[in-house]
Amino acid sequence: MAEGGSAGGGAGTLDRAPADRAGRDVRRRWAARGRRLAGPAALVAVSAAVYAAYSLLCLYTFRASSYDLVIFDQAVRSYSGFGPPVAIVKGVHNGFGPDFSVLGDHFSPILAVLAPLYWIHDGPGTLLVAQAVLFAAAIVPIFRYAQRRLGRAAAYCASGAYALSWPVAEALAFDFHEVAFVPLLSALLIERHDARRRGQAAAVAVLLLLVKEDMGLLLAGFGLYLLTRRGERRSGAVHIAAGLAATWVASRLLIPAAGGDENYYWAYGALGPDLPRAAVHAVTHPWDVLALLGDPPAKLGTMLLLAAPLLLLPLASPLALVAVPLLAERMLADGFENWWQPQYHYNAFVIAVLVMAAVDGAVRLRGRVRAARRGPRALPAAGLLVAAALTVPFFAFGDLADPSLYRRDARVRAAAEAAAHVPSGALVEAANSVGPALSARTRVLLLDRWPRSAPWVVADVERLTFPFRSVDDQRVRVRGLLHLGYREVYRSGGYVVLHHSGYPPTGNFGRTSNTP
Repeated sequence: MAEGGSAGGGAGTLDRAPADRAGRDVRRRWAARGRRLAGPAALVAVSAAVYAAYSLLCLYTFRASSYDLVIFDQAVRSYSGFGPPVAIVKGVHNGFGPDFSVLGDHFSPILAVLAPLYWIHDGPGTLLVAQAVLFAAAIVPIFRYAQRRLGRAAAYCASGAYALSWPVAEALAFDFHEVAFVPLLSALLIERHDARRRGQAAAVAVLLLLVKEDMGLLLAGFGLYLLTRRGERRSGAVHIAAGLAATWVASRLLIPAAGGDENYYWAYGALGPDLPRAAVHAVTHPWDVLALLGDPPAKLGTMLLLAAPLLLLPLASPLALVAVPLLAERMLADGFENWWQPQYHYNAFVIAVLVMAAVDGAVRLRGRVRAARRGPRALPAAGLLVAAALTVPFFAFGDLADPSLYRRDARVRAAAEAAAHVPSGALVEAANSVGPALSARTRVLLLDRWPRSAPWVVADVERLTFPFRSVDDQRVRVRGLLHLGYREVYRSGGYVVLHHSGYPPTGNFGRTSNTP
């Protein structure tokens, strides 16, 4: 029996040997994959932490604004309560009424995915952290794309160039916007298509259309890129048609259905009063179109700022066509001058695309250079990283070296004290910079030229604040409110808090002839 047991045990040991080797192979493969992912994951984590810290510090030091952080805060809070995305601050100020849904401003239903975060923490800081994570997450598809094209070292450099890019910095400096989703989704669209995962790329394209009404233009731009690729021209035509159709449906049907004005953002009066006549004018007078691209010259400056830190490499890649329709949408406008400025968030819509186009451009240029003269594969991407780093002091990330970002000075402390005077649950007309500090616990309206009969008002009478044209206008506004029976309950550091005990908690949102 001892011999039989020994023989059986030996056979069992032999049977287990292949399984043990297979198990070790699986563990080695997972360990190797973990090591490959550790670097990009660390880059994402560090970027997200820096982005979130910067944004929250801006909120802490009253550098955020009701327009636009409170708009999105109120909308996502409404979503979290299973209601439509109502933003009273937007509806009242722009004359749409207190029940206005932001879907009537921009078609951005993807914001609903952020609603569960408000069950964990209800406040504008939640949006800022979510935005930080979304911006940082775009590093992953950029890394994978660059690694396939130029190797792992180049992938780190290209991803770092995106992470430090001034469009991302400026977007983070200007509150929260739906653009937070675009670098990730646009980079995934390109990367998944490049990896020949066409079904996944199509799913990403659908998600992009839920971000904003003009994301169909980005999809059309992707179609233009596909037209340059042999065997994909039919797919390119489909993308162009689908993108243009989606933008038309969202702008002309869905936004008006949500209570918005389909012509609210029409900013092309130099070409025509509406799209059909503007299109005819553009075809029959192409020189007018070219002239608009440089009028005012700030448009050319912004386009140069987009291309120069990328060493003009996107110009060598047809992938840059993806960004063209969105850029044309902004640069052909003659209204809404914020659209073509380097500040604000608009350039973040195309930055991931342009970084990937720079990588592709480097590959194409490298292929035209004799092998003996090519140099290291990572060299162009290293240039991108250096150029991005050189821009840091001149844009919003330069604020990270400003000591005032990390502490509240006397004026900021006065703003915080002014906000503290407003009771929770109250309706308050607040100066643009004070609204974010109140939004989590009150119903915030923007303090503008029209009395809203809110019981509480927080005004800034020292520094110019949106939407006023001068500090004198702001002071006149306060004097007019005092004339209407408001009582001053706090004044310090340029901030004034007023209270009217006779007004109902709901206020009166109509425009009144008592405007001072």
